[in-house]
Amino acid sequence: MLAEEPPICLNLQEQPYPHFIKYMGSKSKIMGFVLEGINEVYRGGEICDLFAGSASLAGAIGHQAPIHSNDIQTYSSILAQTYLDAYRYQGMPSSTDILLAAEQIVSANTAELGIKIDYQSITSLSDFNELELKQQGLIRRSFSRDWHLFVKYYSGTWWTAEQCLWIDAIREVAEQYKNEPCYPLVISTLMYAMAYTSQGTGHYAQYRDAKTESSMKDISIYRRRSLPDYFRRKFDAVCSVLGNEPSKFSHKTTTLDYHDCLRHFSGGTVYADPPYCFVHYSRFYHAIETLVLYDYPTIQSKGGKVVKGRYRDERHQSPFCIKTQVKQAFADLFAGVWETDSNLALSYSNTGMISIEEIHELAKVYFPGRKVELLLTDHQHMTLGRQFDRHRNVEECLFLVS
Repeated sequence: MLAEEPPICLNLQEQPYPHFIKYMGSKSKIMGFVLEGINEVYRGGEICDLFAGSASLAGAIGHQAPIHSNDIQTYSSILAQTYLDAYRYQGMPSSTDILLAAEQIVSANTAELGIKIDYQSITSLSDFNELELKQQGLIRRSFSRDWHLFVKYYSGTWWTAEQCLWIDAIREVAEQYKNEPCYPLVISTLMYAMAYTSQGTGHYAQYRDAKTESSMKDISIYRRRSLPDYFRRKFDAVCSVLGNEPSKFSHKTTTLDYHDCLRHFSGGTVYADPPYCFVHYSRFYHAIETLVLYDYPTIQSKGGKVVKGRYRDERHQSPFCIKTQVKQAFADLFAGVWETDSNLALSYSNTGMISIEEIHELAKVYFPGRKVELLLTDHQHMTLGRQFDRHRNVEECLFLVS
């Protein structure tokens, strides 16, 4: 006998959900506005979050409707699986179980670094930068053991070598639970610990250099943070609110290009939140993509030197971030949604790569005979910078096609 499908909520309301990463353009602060728009066009069935990013939509409504969470970046699928599929089960490891296993790995591998990591006793700018450079030099070191990716690639950049030892160790321990429901939660919690011990601004485009006494003191705050402590607190907090049973909905997570995702979707509602500006998200979140893939990628170099951002050599370049391609990208998006016979809620802003008027005209062309509406709200967009433009006032728009 087939299991009875759970009832679908036709008036979606934001539910509390944990946050794991600092994410530019996150809709978490305007989720009420987003859901207002989705509710206007939602008639039941599956909801496809086409550019899921930090998977906030899955977190907000994953207990109310079946979600197909898609993003071409793999870390997004891990976050979505955490929101949609994580639950407490018998035999699930505790934070203590995970960290004790990781601590054994860290202890066994600390000596091989040959660097004393002690930011507590450093007071001079020259000594501070000397220690930073020693750690950054580990990228030229050969390691015979497995699970050394972050120590080699990222020591002395966003994290200290010691913090990188912990990242590698927890990532290694996580692999023991690869086929268990807790696996995405362990990786997502590690992303959180990385975000809040990083000396950067919340993304991983470039790490900061200590050029002054003031910047040295600021960076030192993060250098002294305990990554396992951040992991423990977050893991325990999330576990305390998890349910005891798996989701009753048949959720999906995919890592497809938006064209391909739409080919596998039909008859529901598509929520599309494509990039708004010329910067590619793969540049800002390459470190957590590498954490998930753990594939020892080739790092970009210029003039024989590794670039400061330590970017993956092959990164996704979105047509929505390229001025000469953005209009066609929207045309392809609308054509793809039309083929699925789905309703659409599209997020965009008045500061995007293409004007609201142009998008509206395209929508009328690609959705003949269908109702196209526009909702607007004022919103401060977080840029995750440390300059005067950390927040920018934008008019957030929702195109609704029903």
